[in-house]
Amino acid sequence: MSALEEIREVKKIYRAKRADFEKRIAQFKAVWLSGSESAVLSELIFCIFTPQSKAVNCWKCVTSIIENKLLMNGTASDLLKLREINGVRFKNKKAVYAVTARDMFMKNGRIGLRKFLSDFKDVYKMRDWLVKNIKGYGYKEASHFLRNIGFTDDITILDRHILKNLKLMAVIKRVPDSVTPKLYMEIEGKMKAFAKKIRIPLPALDLILWYREAGHIFK
Repeated sequence: MSALEEIREVKKIYRAKRADFEKRIAQFKAVWLSGSESAVLSELIFCIFTPQSKAVNCWKCVTSIIENKLLMNGTASDLLKLREINGVRFKNKKAVYAVTARDMFMKNGRIGLRKFLSDFKDVYKMRDWLVKNIKGYGYKEASHFLRNIGFTDDITILDRHILKNLKLMAVIKRVPDSVTPKLYMEIEGKMKAFAKKIRIPLPALDLILWYREAGHIFK
């Protein structure tokens, strides 16, 4: 298909599934507006697991962590005993990263992640901090986490599926081999401008392009 045909297809998906996309975005926003500290922590860990792994498998693992009451005090060894963690690539390393990240926000047996993030003035400063301080996070993972807890309007998750589709629609000339922070923000800016041009909200466009590849709406 030409770039114009690709854009028409994206618009067609948006018209057909608009209510579903809006419902999912509202669910993301609800995590921040009315969710618990544990809900925010679950998303933080989920996005540590996702690189080079299927999102559905990663969420199954997070669900198992919660069900086995390991979210707040489980060790990396405890996490590695779960059958579901076998669906997470580089599980040994990521189990350590997950526990280390959680413990950064643990005080007197309570998680203060949501409260900590509330002190940032904007989502970009929040993202920069996460990239610099959460082991296993780059801009993609930090953006994914922030989107999943409700910061949907200004940032995008530039994974390989999104980049591929942006190229197909001529938003970018090529899919880069690697994405530096500077390039990430440059492409993110182009995607924002494109979303505005075709009159699809940025968070919905992000979900649509993922949906085109995966065939379902997830997280």
